[in-house]
Amino acid sequence: MVKAKLTGSAAILLVSDIDISAEYYRSKLGFESVRFYGDPHDFCILGRDGYYLMLTKATAEETIIPNWKLKEKTSNVYFWVDDAEKIYNEYLERGVEIDYTLYITHYNVKEFGVSDPDGYDISFGELLK
Repeated sequence: MVKAKLTGSAAILLVSDIDISAEYYRSKLGFESVRFYGDPHDFCILGRDGYYLMLTKATAEETIIPNWKLKEKTSNVYFWVDDAEKIYNEYLERGVEIDYTLYITHYNVKEFGVSDPDGYDISFGELLK
């Protein structure tokens, strides 16, 4: 039997304001807007380097709870990168709030994390040889 091939994945984040979050990911993290939905916007897709992130607006009844509030050192989104130091410096130049600074983990990954407008930890890691 021929199996269907997975072609990618995208994290989905529940956010308080689509436009504020999308602008953060564009201006601070270098993503591009792929598509917005709703009037006013209640969903969008953003991408960078062939990887995507989806944002959906929280209703008044829904609570935004970043993973780190439930378990320490757990990011909501983790992106693998080819040069962690380079993207770290890019984000410093853009004025991004660094949540935890660049370091090498015990599992040999050079990583750092940033905090988005809703308090989500977005991490970036480079697997070292």
